[in-house]
Amino acid sequence: MMKAVRLLTFLPLLLAGVTVTAAEPLDAFPAAEEGMERFVIVLPQHDNGQEEKLQVEIIVGREMLTDGVNRQRLGNIIEPRSLKGWGYTYYEVTGSSQVISTLMAAPEGVKKVKSFVSAPSLFVGYNSRLPIVVYAPTGYQVHYRFWQAGEEMMAEKK
Repeated sequence: MMKAVRLLTFLPLLLAGVTVTAAEPLDAFPAAEEGMERFVIVLPQHDNGQEEKLQVEIIVGREMLTDGVNRQRLGNIIEPRSLKGWGYTYYEVTGSSQVISTLMAAPEGVKKVKSFVSAPSLFVGYNSRLPIVVYAPTGYQVHYRFWQAGEEMMAEKK
């Protein structure tokens, strides 16, 4: 049976009616392996031609206590994989979950703060006809946001 998928989006996406959910066609995607969770992003449909101007940024990470001074990053990467026999793409978070950090000295007595620490993000094309399926280690969160190209295109002169 499919695990319940958490709703992990940014507030603007909630207001736009975007949801993270499971759907029947997802049976083609494998269940999450032990130590991993499956996240499913279902994108809303846009008018013809509009989706070509959109990109989806996938951001994976986890909440951690940080000193609030240094910048942290996870060593994981998001890798595209092909679903054998279907040709669909899904994404798997791989690599080291070690935290990479700057080494600035925090002032004495600074309290730890809860922060979302992410791995490098991945941009994928917007396609409302297929879900974006991400397999991430247990305890991770999957966030996403939309990027839109402007109407004006510029050409470089030779």
